[in-house]
Amino acid sequence: MKTIRNMFNHLDWANRNMLETLQSEGAGERQVRLFAHLLHAERVWLMRLQGEDSSGIAIWPDADLAHCAEMAERNKKDFEVFFAAAAEEDPDRIVTYANSSGRVFTSSARDILTHVALHGQYHRGQINLLLRRDGLEPINIDYITFAR
Repeated sequence: MKTIRNMFNHLDWANRNMLETLQSEGAGERQVRLFAHLLHAERVWLMRLQGEDSSGIAIWPDADLAHCAEMAERNKKDFEVFFAAAAEEDPDRIVTYANSSGRVFTSSARDILTHVALHGQYHRGQINLLLRRDGLEPINIDYITFAR
């Protein structure tokens, strides 16, 4: 779990850097939509890990950067609480959940947490591509930069 927790520290760092750049550079609609999506996906997976119904959370929300800032902070705090409470839990415990189409799946908590960290990095990469396309500098959100 130490590695996964570190991945989530990186996730928070990358989200904060992304948000700061999007706020200062005047982000386009597509960048904000992708950022809101990855933040909502974090929320959905957290709810699933906690055995809660996530069907009320829009996976592709119409959101602005103010909403993204609130969601990023909320996710950070709630994942910190989750990790604090999960210290005694088995990371390989099986979680049963329904996807956005209602189909039921089972996955280990470890696999879900790894997915959340990688999913966000994928979409932050897409945002960087859009920033470059718009003539802006991509944001260095590489893990090794964070680790230094």
